[in-house]
This record gives sequence, structure tokens and C-alpha cells, in this order.
Amino acid sequence: MSQERATGPAQEIKVAEPNEIADGGSKIIHVQGRNIALFRVKDQYFAISNNCLHRGGPLGEGEVRNYEVTCPWHGWKYNLLDGSFSLIPTLKVKTYPVKVGPEGVFIEA
Repeated sequence: MSQERATGPAQEIKVAEPNEIADGGSKIIHVQGRNIALFRVKDQYFAISNNCLHRGGPLGEGEVRNYEVTCPWHGWKYNLLDGSFSLIPTLKVKTYPVKVGPEGVFIEA
């Protein structure tokens, strides 16, 4: 079900094939002018903004451990479940809903 936004209804957009991303891996995607990092952890997929809140580092290039990604530039860590910064959980990067099916991996943007 899509949600209405100020810019119109959300759309489900295919961003990867099933099993395209290895467990613990990521893919950087550009959707509707947004820079997004897509991660796979234990057969679950998560999509967050690819830009670290500190200096804009590429989170999609960071190391993933469990459900946390570390920015490769300065080590800031973000929870993939809700986008929260590890030291100040009220600071968050944007997250995007992900749906996975036999046809592919879709995000709602």
C-alpha cells in the first residue's frame, strides 16, 4: 500500500535482482534524485541514505557487522533497522521500506 506525500504517492521501484547482493554486502543506487545504500544482512534487505550525517561519507561503501554499518570516512556507525547513529540515537539517516519477492528487491521512494 502506498502513502500520499507532498510530492505525490510513494512508488515501489525495483533496485536489485534477488540474491544480487551477497550477505553482508551492499549496493549504492540512485532513485528519483536520492543517493541510497541497499544492504543485505541474513537474507533481510535494508535501504538507508548513502550519506553519513558527519561529512557525507558513502555509507554503502562501509563495513557491515550484524545490523550496523560503519562509515568508511570517519567511523560513524548507523543501525540499519532504523537509521540511528550509535552514539546519539536521535540522529538518524533516512530509511526506506524494502520489499523482496521473486521478481526482485524494491524500495518505496
